[in-house]
Formats: sequence, structure tokens, C-alpha cells
Amino acid sequence: MCGVFGIRAPERDVARVTYFGLFALQHRGQESAGIAVSDQGQLTVLRDMGLVAQVFSEQNLRGLQGDIAIGHTRYSTTGSTQWTNAQPIVQHGRARTVTLGHNGNLTNVEQLRETLTADGVHLSTTSDTEVIAALIANDAAPLDEAIANTMSRLDGAFTVVALSEGTLLGFRDPHGFRPLNLGRIDGDPVLASETCALDLVGASHEREVAPGELVLIDDGVRSLQAVPQAGAGALCLFEFIYLARPDTILSGIEVHSARVRMGERLAEEAPVEADLVMPAPDSGTPAAIGFARASGVPFSEGLIKNRYIGRTFIEPDQGLREQGIRLKFNPLAEVAGKRVVLVDDSIVRGNTMRQIVAILFEAGAQEVHVRISSPPIVSPCFYGIDFADEDQLVASSRTVEEVRTQIGATSLAYLSLEGVQAATTRPENEFCNACFTRRYPTQVPDGKRLAKYRFEPSKA
Repeated sequence: MCGVFGIRAPERDVARVTYFGLFALQHRGQESAGIAVSDQGQLTVLRDMGLVAQVFSEQNLRGLQGDIAIGHTRYSTTGSTQWTNAQPIVQHGRARTVTLGHNGNLTNVEQLRETLTADGVHLSTTSDTEVIAALIANDAAPLDEAIANTMSRLDGAFTVVALSEGTLLGFRDPHGFRPLNLGRIDGDPVLASETCALDLVGASHEREVAPGELVLIDDGVRSLQAVPQAGAGALCLFEFIYLARPDTILSGIEVHSARVRMGERLAEEAPVEADLVMPAPDSGTPAAIGFARASGVPFSEGLIKNRYIGRTFIEPDQGLREQGIRLKFNPLAEVAGKRVVLVDDSIVRGNTMRQIVAILFEAGAQEVHVRISSPPIVSPCFYGIDFADEDQLVASSRTVEEVRTQIGATSLAYLSLEGVQAATTRPENEFCNACFTRRYPTQVPDGKRLAKYRFEPSKA
């Protein structure tokens, strides 16, 4: 996950535009947020733990003056949740200074860290992002060549926005696992993870940055194919299922519409006699709409979500902690005596779904039929989603019936991979679907995911 944003606009308040861009990308990361600005090459960086609205204020935004800005919202997959790993990070190298924000996860970061350390480069964080910045900052070649050289050495997923030498930079790995878009506000170029961020700041969408492409923005916009694209690309299929905001356009397809089609296909593949269809809010809502539309079973909001729970820094006491999922969800009386179809986008460990099913039965539901608008998740992600090891994924070693028993539902059905693919209306060879199939587009460690805290001895 993670959200990245960048803008070059000499006549605009670039920090404020970036703030609102990050606000639109908050769903991609809630651990920390940061903005870096360049004023005639002079860098200022502000980053801290928390949500965008917690990190930035009217007062501190005024201190971020410049003509170029980049921003980042973090969701950690390598390195712990601490201030030193917040982004954008700054790397002062032998060749240049680089400020950089990264969405994705590198699979060869151990080797790269060893090489940099042997070369005398000091690394001060435990994230993989710093490695990207350090490679660029210490390459004596011209900036575009240094980035191309770095991209050729990286394995895994990397969508990056960066500042260096007074230039705004954006680039994607050759598979294009994570999205990046180029837009314009009255001619001023903007980079963003998702088109919803362009919409919010009033930018028109120009195009997607291609896998393996490098975009350099100074007095104009230049681009080059820094590394060859890998086949047709491998955009993460889970972006369509869950990660991207519903109002985002991915590969020319509106995400909300694709999710509604997933629900319609799910109703065809796994029909059930029921009285109402309800979503697990909010991620299951589009598919639940589609399921209700295709099945003819009425749609209803059976659970009310506390949308302010978010990520809080105030831990509940033991009594509240035992309430568990009730901190987030409360059932409506309408479910009493009803045969309910509960639609969600995925089941990972199964803990949340088990608690929701229990809440619905406690509220008087007669039956709870769980329908999932994606296939079973059976394998960890190495490209930027913090999925658990296989032994913690509820579906990795269980049949559908065994998962149904685990979550306590009356029945359980998943959407087929073919159904998901059809809903995107894009060719199957354009996607990474490894979490559903164990077929990875790149070489990955055998058996287990990369340990998140492997560079922190106290947590290893």
C-alpha cells in the first residue's frame, strides 16, 4: 500500500496541494505522513506519526514553501512503525541529495544493504525505502542515468516519487505492481498513486506512468523507459478488490464499477435463498450492491460502522478491549429473524469475520451466509501488502467448508479467480494474482514472507 503524491507548480502553494492529495490517499497508509518541499533546491521536510490531519496544521504548512513538493502516507511492510521510518526520507550521498517516498516492497533489500554498507554508506532506517534513495544519491552518473541504474538493481515492487537537483521524479518497477498517475492542474504537472487524489486537487488525468518508466519534471515533463517493461505488466489484482479507493480509475476502469460487477458475478456463482443482502462496511459495499442487484434480494445496511475509530493512539482499557469488534461495528435491529447474506471483499486471518458473524447471530439473525468477492487468500504478498505468513492465513491450508466452520457462518462461498478477472474487463496477463495462486511474477523467498522487522535486532 502507501500513498505517494508530487507536484511542480512555481505559482502555487505546493505544500497545501500535496496535503489535500495525501488526504485523498489516506486509505493507502495510516501510520505516518510527510511532505518535502524544494525551494530553488533548498529542501524542507516535515514528517511525523499519525494521520495526515494529525501531522499537518495550518501553521506548519505555512512553513513549507517551495515550487516542488512530494508527499507520502505510510503503511509498513519493511521496518517498524516509528518516526525514523516515516517518509519522505532524505539521503545525502556522495553525488547528490535525494528526498524520496516509496510504495511497494523490495525482495532483494538484504543484498543491496550489504553492498551499500560495504561501500561505506550509512543507513539510518530499517525500511527498504532508504536503500533506493541511497543508491541514487551515491551514483556519480547524471540523475536520469543514476535512477535507471538503480531501477535495474531493484527487485520487487517500487512506485516512487522523489526530489533531487530541483527535479520532481516519478518511476515504477518494470512489473507495475503499484499504480502511479500523471495529471495536470492548469498545466502544472502532478503525480499521484490514484486518480482520486488528482480529482480532489482539481487536476485532470493525463495518463498512467508505465511500468519501468521514469518521469522527470523540471521546466517541462520528460520521460524515458528506464528499464524494459516486464511483459504486459503485473498490476496487483488486489488493488481492484480492496486497496484502491472506489472512485479511482485503474487501467481505464472505474474501481467501484468493477467491484459491483464482482458482486453480480458472485450472485451468479453462489446464489442463496435469503431475506437481505448487507455489506461488511465499508469495503464490502460495492460488491453487496452488485450481489443484491443480480439476485433480487433487497440490499440493507445491517451493520453501522464507527467511521472515527481509524487508527487511535489511545488504547482501550481491558473491558473495552474485550468488546473487540464492537468498537467498530454495531448491528441494526433489522437483521433479527432474517436470513442474511453478508458480503465482504476478502478474508485474511478470519478473526474479524468470525466476530462479525457472531454479532449478527447475537442480534437475532436466523442465518448468516457469507459471500466473498475474491478467491481465498492462500499465500503471502512480497510486493507491499502486509499479509500474514501462510500458517496465519485462514484459507491457506483449509477447505472452504473448514473456513466456514472456523468463522461460524451458515454457508460460505468465494468468487472465482475467473470471476474477478472478468469484472476488471482487463486481460489476465496484466495482473499479479499470486496471493490467490502462489504464482509470483518474480523470484521470491521460498515458503515464508520476508520478515517485516528483519533489520531490527531487538525484534528479529
